[in-house]
Amino acid sequence: MGRMKKVRFCRRAPGYRLYKPSGVPMRELAVVELLLDELEAIRLVDLEGKDQQAAADRMGISRGTLQRLLWAARRKVADALVHGRALAVADADHVVVRPPRGRGPFPRGGSGA
Repeated sequence: MGRMKKVRFCRRAPGYRLYKPSGVPMRELAVVELLLDELEAIRLVDLEGKDQQAAADRMGISRGTLQRLLWAARRKVADALVHGRALAVADADHVVVRPPRGRGPFPRGGSGA
């Protein structure tokens, strides 16, 4: 039996959880499942431009774990784009959803709204 996965802190999933090629019925598509922690890793590093250590700290994981999440996530996104598959964002048992402001690994600040 492997080690239990460490809790990972992520933002709530986007309102849309399924992305697919237009004009193709869902029944004809294979689905690639992107886990919420993989999506969070991509968001922090590729969208927000954080370095891997800062992103790992934000998620409460090691830099090595973040690298593995990025590798898996980028491969899944590329697979969906290149092969015309649907991409579904899925929850994971080891993920704790936290708002962007408040206690925990997410910093306080912002507009105060």
